[in-house]
Amino acid sequence: MKPKKTFSNWLTEPYLLIIRNEENFAEKRFLGFTYAKFFLVSFLLFVVVMVISLFLARSLLAQWFDPRHAQMEANKQLSQLTLKLDSLDFQVRRKDQFISLFKGFLTGKTDSARIDSFKNGSSIDDRSFMIDLSTTPVDSQLRKEFEGSDSDFDIENSADSELQEIFFYSPISGLISRKYNFNEGHFGVDIVAKKNEPVMSVASGTVIMSSWTQDSGYVIAIQHSSNLISIYKHNAELLKKTGSFVNGGEVIAIIGNTGELTDGPHLHFELWHKGNPVNPEDFISF
Repeated sequence: MKPKKTFSNWLTEPYLLIIRNEENFAEKRFLGFTYAKFFLVSFLLFVVVMVISLFLARSLLAQWFDPRHAQMEANKQLSQLTLKLDSLDFQVRRKDQFISLFKGFLTGKTDSARIDSFKNGSSIDDRSFMIDLSTTPVDSQLRKEFEGSDSDFDIENSADSELQEIFFYSPISGLISRKYNFNEGHFGVDIVAKKNEPVMSVASGTVIMSSWTQDSGYVIAIQHSSNLISIYKHNAELLKKTGSFVNGGEVIAIIGNTGELTDGPHLHFELWHKGNPVNPEDFISF
C-alpha cells in the first residue's frame, strides 16, 4: 500500500524540469524546483510588480490613473499664483506709501527722516499721509519750510559725486528766465520755450506724482536712482500717470502756463537729492 502524501511532503517534493531538442532529444538545460520554491518566487514577483505599479500610478502615470491629479496640480498652481499676488500687492502698497510720504514732504507734513526710515524698511499705517494735492499749495509750503529753517545748506557744495555719474537729458530746449536761488526760496530754474514744446524726463525713473496743484498747475515728479527726484511744474498737459516707468529723454508733459504762481508759459524745473534742493544747472546743460 502506497503511503499517503502530506501537504508538507507535496510542497517539498523535488521536481526536475528538463528541456530537450525536439529533433534529437538532446538535453539542453534542466531546472530543479519544488512547489514551495515555486510559490515563494511567484509571491515575490507579485509583490515587486505591485510596488512598481503603485510607484508608476503615483508618479509617471498619475495624470492618467489618479482622478485627483488634475485638482492637485491646479491647487499647486493656485498656491504659487497666490504667493506672487501677495508679493506684488506688498510692492504696490510700499510704492503707494512712498508716494504718500513724498507728497507729505512737498507740503511740509512729512520730514526727510521719515522718508529715510521708510527706505530702511519701516512701514507706515497712518492714513494722514494720504494727502490730496488738488487743493494744496505746494510752492508756498516749500518756501515756509526752508525759509523758516536754520539750515546752512551750501549751494556751491551741492554737487554730489553720485549725481556727477548720471547722464542727464535737458527737460526742454529754451532760455532760462529765472535761475535757481536758494536764499529767495526759488528751488529750481524757469525755462521759457516755444508753445506746445514737449517736456522730457531728465533720466530714467518712476513717476511718483502726476497731479494738479493750485499754485503750480499740472505737476509731475519722477523718482530716479541715487535718491534723486525731478519735478516739472506749470505744464499744460501731463502725458504720464503715477506709477509709470519712463526712460531718460522720454516725453512726459507739454509746456504750459497753469497754476497761480506763473506769469507766462514756461517750465519750472527742480532737482531734489536726498531731500535737499540742488541747482539743476550744475548737472544739466539747458
